[in-house]
Amino acid sequence: MPTAANLLAIMPFPDIDPIAFSIGPLAIHWYGLAYVAGILLGWAYARRIAANDSLWPGNRSPITKTQLDDFIVWAALGVVLGGRLGYIFFYDLSAVLRDPIRAVEIWNGGMSFHGGLAGTTIAMIIFARRNAIPIWSLFDIVAAVVPFGLFFGRIANFINGELWGRLTDVPWAVVFPTGGPFARHPSQLYEAGLEGIVLLLVLAAFVYGMRALKSPGFVTGVFVCGYALSRIFVEFFREPDAQLGYLLGTSWLTMGMVLSSPMILLGLWAVLRARHQAAPQL
Repeated sequence: MPTAANLLAIMPFPDIDPIAFSIGPLAIHWYGLAYVAGILLGWAYARRIAANDSLWPGNRSPITKTQLDDFIVWAALGVVLGGRLGYIFFYDLSAVLRDPIRAVEIWNGGMSFHGGLAGTTIAMIIFARRNAIPIWSLFDIVAAVVPFGLFFGRIANFINGELWGRLTDVPWAVVFPTGGPFARHPSQLYEAGLEGIVLLLVLAAFVYGMRALKSPGFVTGVFVCGYALSRIFVEFFREPDAQLGYLLGTSWLTMGMVLSSPMILLGLWAVLRARHQAAPQL
């Protein structure tokens, strides 16, 4: 006899059109709106942090609102170009080599967070040097606001019915249109909660409660560690990309885990470096 949990575990996927609205022949997708929302909210939050001199070393913000306004274009390019190139190299290279036009077909696989992180990091380094901004402070302010983009991006993944989870019978499982007639973990929502909401609150506690921005690089390290741990945890519930599958064994090591694991060490190094640099000031 089926239990209530079993019955709920075969919930159909919510009927949400991936296209938010259309203007003539132009279709506006939720995925694109998610990127816009993440960037704009992150930009607004960054301006608020930058305007609070008491949060920064020497009680003076190292970046102006005007500089942040200029940087938003650099950040957008870093996220989009890095994210797409990262997906191609990490997840879809063989398919793109067979059919190069696939490289611009963003609906085939989409974006890679790790590639977007690399692209944005390069953009930050160049922008900081051109504008005489301390690199680690720019890293910190961007790290503090990235969870906005992660949250909206994962919600868009859920709406699109992509990057779904592994088979399960948990009461909140969902049957995705592209995932076969099987109940799966809504792993996109797990990531939205951990990488978005939880990580945003943790970073805000360090920024405002512990004045961590006074130790340049500390917030960056916390973000990198926090994201890596969240991603590795969710990878145990997320179905790996079909073209790669599991890299070791039949049910655990994925490309997401491989790319995220070094981030833990990198994040810890950034935290320890920041504490060491700040020690003489204490």
